[in-house]
Amino acid sequence: MAERLVKVYSVFNRVWHWSQVGSIFVLLFTGLRVMGLHSLIPFKAAVVLHTAAALALLLLWAFATFWLFTTGAWRQFIPTRTGLRAVLRFYAWGVFRGEEHPYQKRLRQRHNPLQAASYLALKLVLFPAIWSTGIVYLLHGAWMHLDPGGQGLWLVANLHVLAGFAIAAFVVVHVYLLTIGHGFREHVRPMITGFEKVTLTPEQEAYLQTDEPGRLKP
Repeated sequence: MAERLVKVYSVFNRVWHWSQVGSIFVLLFTGLRVMGLHSLIPFKAAVVLHTAAALALLLLWAFATFWLFTTGAWRQFIPTRTGLRAVLRFYAWGVFRGEEHPYQKRLRQRHNPLQAASYLALKLVLFPAIWSTGIVYLLHGAWMHLDPGGQGLWLVANLHVLAGFAIAAFVVVHVYLLTIGHGFREHVRPMITGFEKVTLTPEQEAYLQTDEPGRLKP
């Protein structure tokens, strides 16, 4: 086994990631304005920006989902119990004692078990919850006659807000985890350059050197 700098994030990976980051921050900022928690921009502008960013992000998710399944990259998000206890122990205890992270990134599995489970929950639960409630809320005019008392709209709005705060909590935890271990820059750099340290088997290293030499950094 050898540790090499390998290009694991394609251009699409990186564009998708940073576009998603930008969209989510715009949505959080404008969403908080719509809720009345700040007044840094006009209410009407916040509504327009929130709707436009949401539709753009929904389109991005559609393309990303298509890409994940056509390339087989969806397998990166399949959680496993193998090594999960060690990762949980590291974040609960070892990280405060300066221990090394117990998980070594591999070519076909760059996410540790906790990351894979978290990302899967994000994609299968929180993201569908936020866009489904958002679309139903946006189309309220088409079904308002079925909701004369407004209870349905109240429920949809609160579920949308709840999903939004859950995603905000995920973002906070995600940024916090980037600050531990090797440092913020070391964690963020791979999503900028595409290259990350990965543990390769001799067969994988030989394959990359022969068939995809551009993915190996000297």
